[in-house]
Amino acid sequence: MAISDQMDASEDGCVNPQVAAGRPTIGDLIEARLSRRGLLAAGGSAVLAAGGPALAAAPASAKPVPTPASFAEIERGMDDTHHVPAGHVADLVLRWGDPIFADAPAFDPARQTAAAQERQFGYNNDFIGLVPLPEANGRARALLCVNHEYTSTRLMLPGLGADFQLSAEQCAVERAAHGGSIVEIAADADGRWRPVVPSRFNRRITADTPMLLTGPAAGHPRMRTSADPGGKRVLGTLNNCAGGITPWGTYLMAEENINLYFMGELPGGHPEAANHKRMGVPASRYQWGRHEARFDLAREPNEPNRFGWVVEVDPTDPTATPMKRTALGRFKHEGAETVVAPDGRVVLYMGDDQRFDYVYKFVTKGRFNPRNRRANARLLDEGTLYVARFDAEGGVAWLPLVHGFGPLTAANGFGSQAEVLIETRRAADLLGATPMDRPEDVEPDAGRGRVFVMLTNNSQRKPEQVDAANPRAKNSFGHIIEIVEPEGDFAATASKWSMLVRCGDPSKPGVEASFHPATSSEGWFGSPDNAAIDPSGRLWVATDGNDDTGASDGVWAVVADGAERGLSRHFFRAPVGAEVCGPRFDAAGGALFVAVQHPGDSDVATFEDPATRWPDFADGMPPRPSVLAIRREGGGPIGG
Repeated sequence: MAISDQMDASEDGCVNPQVAAGRPTIGDLIEARLSRRGLLAAGGSAVLAAGGPALAAAPASAKPVPTPASFAEIERGMDDTHHVPAGHVADLVLRWGDPIFADAPAFDPARQTAAAQERQFGYNNDFIGLVPLPEANGRARALLCVNHEYTSTRLMLPGLGADFQLSAEQCAVERAAHGGSIVEIAADADGRWRPVVPSRFNRRITADTPMLLTGPAAGHPRMRTSADPGGKRVLGTLNNCAGGITPWGTYLMAEENINLYFMGELPGGHPEAANHKRMGVPASRYQWGRHEARFDLAREPNEPNRFGWVVEVDPTDPTATPMKRTALGRFKHEGAETVVAPDGRVVLYMGDDQRFDYVYKFVTKGRFNPRNRRANARLLDEGTLYVARFDAEGGVAWLPLVHGFGPLTAANGFGSQAEVLIETRRAADLLGATPMDRPEDVEPDAGRGRVFVMLTNNSQRKPEQVDAANPRAKNSFGHIIEIVEPEGDFAATASKWSMLVRCGDPSKPGVEASFHPATSSEGWFGSPDNAAIDPSGRLWVATDGNDDTGASDGVWAVVADGAERGLSRHFFRAPVGAEVCGPRFDAAGGALFVAVQHPGDSDVATFEDPATRWPDFADGMPPRPSVLAIRREGGGPIGG
């Protein structure tokens, strides 16, 4: 997801040269007759508003249609705290700086150190994963796996002037606040989830944690640095956005906006120049390169190639080395959600969160073994990575990113599969994948053989770049696409797609939003980001950028089936300045975990003067990114 309102265009502007050069964004499959004018001629403004083939209803499912969620819808608005429906309560589970080890110091925001932060819950919590543990004393237990995407420097550190220079220790604090946290949690008699401290499972992963590179790109010369001449060992993980939990219970951390961490310049004519430009490197949001050579391109030009991957972590073993799985490709990963195909192969869906970038899936070569966890340990090292091309008739072609396929040859600079994966974006460009409106979370619904794609927004799309899957120019509010896999075969290479909703205010004709007509004035939203499927099969959507509609970000329940398809209802509202990430239900559906990221942020907010001091509301205490668990008073499943 995008990094707050303080982020400049280098983070999510267009770096796709095919689009910048004016290449048609859906390739030769979108004929002139299916242009924007053609859609109008074919069916008038109602067809255009529905998005051409997006008008088609979702295919019928053998499973019963889930009952729409029932709760007292909350109002749109924006203030300094969070809101839940009547009859619900939001429990604070963990805040930035909370100790997660017995020897961790108490949080002192005025005197932060890297050593303290490595023992405390990290900053800007994003993805939330739950790995169940056996019950204890009749109480549910789980491992809470949380990504820490980035740090909001001016909100996090005190005493910074307009043109601040960070010390080596301050940069080390930022690196320690990145990565992820694994924390045991347990439910009490009231159903409230609380952290267990101490626990043998608790662990912090940071931007300095040693990791291994595995798969086809491991050891390639373009992965080697002076500190790692073998190209197989790397320090840390950066900008971990949405992620996933595998069927065998490992935790996937997806590296997104890795360009922000590098500074300096390459020598003229350097062979990595075009590769780095396609990833937006350098963007120089952080000052780490002033103190750490590996973040300075002039000293370590290959270091950016070691980031932009999916990291697999065993949360049940705090001593296990995290693995960067290069077979899954290198780009700005948003999400790494898995599902098992009918033949036992595992399929992993991913979005590349940048304007005019792509939707991907990876299909393992091997099959999931539910009886032998160790047999799945290297499952993500072999398989086929695909990129999506959406056609105007509602079809999806999954194009293999395989060395030797089509243009992916030495003649185009791809000497091996390793280089296809290091430059996944360029390979996808050459295959003619469909440039999308910031694909973020890509959420499979295992029970119904479908996948929901969150397309957050793209204000840079021009009228001549409109296509069926991205039907609006200057798309400020985003949309949600549903992909249906044939007969529930997630490993298929040909799928169908339709539009679920086009976001924004449906009462304004110029917005061209499409929700179910019964959606209230509280129920529409903008900028869908993350999604979750509850145990009954219902879709819940969290937003990043809904503040552009005049109201805070939050969570909405969206009907995806039947006569009320497209009906949306407002369930949770975040405090001012925050986005909502990582919605995740516990196994029983009685708790919805949400991550409230960068509360109190704005273009001018600082440690001393934030937009809110949520959740503590104490003088001198800055706003603290936090994980909440929402439950119904008296128990029962969320949404009824």
